[in-house]
Amino acid sequence: MELESLGTYLKTRRHRVTPADIGLRTYGTARRVPGLRREELAQLAGVSVGYYTRLEQGQAGTASPQVLDALANVLRLDPAQTAHLHNLAGQPTTPRLVRPRPEWPHQRVLALLECLGDSMPAVVLGRRGDVLAWNRTGHALVAEHIDFTAPHDLARRPSVPRMFFLDPLTQELHRNWDELARIHVAYLRLTAGRYPTDARLAELIGELAMRSRDFAKLWAEGDVADCTVGTMHLQHPTVGDVDIDYQVWLQPDSPDHRLEVYTPNDTASADALRLLSHQVSDQQKPGAAARAEAARHLAR
Repeated sequence: MELESLGTYLKTRRHRVTPADIGLRTYGTARRVPGLRREELAQLAGVSVGYYTRLEQGQAGTASPQVLDALANVLRLDPAQTAHLHNLAGQPTTPRLVRPRPEWPHQRVLALLECLGDSMPAVVLGRRGDVLAWNRTGHALVAEHIDFTAPHDLARRPSVPRMFFLDPLTQELHRNWDELARIHVAYLRLTAGRYPTDARLAELIGELAMRSRDFAKLWAEGDVADCTVGTMHLQHPTVGDVDIDYQVWLQPDSPDHRLEVYTPNDTASADALRLLSHQVSDQQKPGAAARAEAARHLAR
């Protein structure tokens, strides 16, 4: 799948900004475009209409950081969206896709994950949202229907984007699936701007666009966002409703990798996570299966 170009992104964002948003008067004249005209954006950004037109058409070569910042200001882009604009501007005209080596978590990240134990759910994610590692409570919280050892096997390694859009059990787990799905797609677009030559990433986006109408619709909207903190409302099959906050910790040794930690945001959710942690701890003890079934009945 061909990833996004600078011209495509500029056009998408231009259509989202109305003259009223930036204080332009239109004097009641009919408009053929949903947002700003090219000449309006060019004038406000301090560039010629011809130059801006060539930017949208991919014929202007490299745009300077100053021009990009001026365009971002007029288009009312936030820091993540502005970073994406700069990333797209730095791409070669026809990027050649390459297949990166498989990702593996750094030993320091695994040591940190082990130190967290099973009281705090945590997951280590790769560049494309692959699960590189998780502790047992993190696994039980977000994907208990998947084999715990799957991240260690490249052929079975779970992909959060694939789970989110192609796995019905994952969709049923998230009560705020619509909100989180939009965030996932927006972050995947930001990642695609950072790594325009990643063949595995291009294949993932193409697969999801072909197999999920929801993904294709959200991808076409062109949203870009970072994904560092947020809230997940879960309907967990074992411990019932859980409201948690996620926090993403970037890894200095592996900047593409993220440690995602989940904390409860109310007393009931804290109790549910404690129950889940105890269940995980008891899994290897005699009678664990019976206790898990009893917990499921209590959650109903």
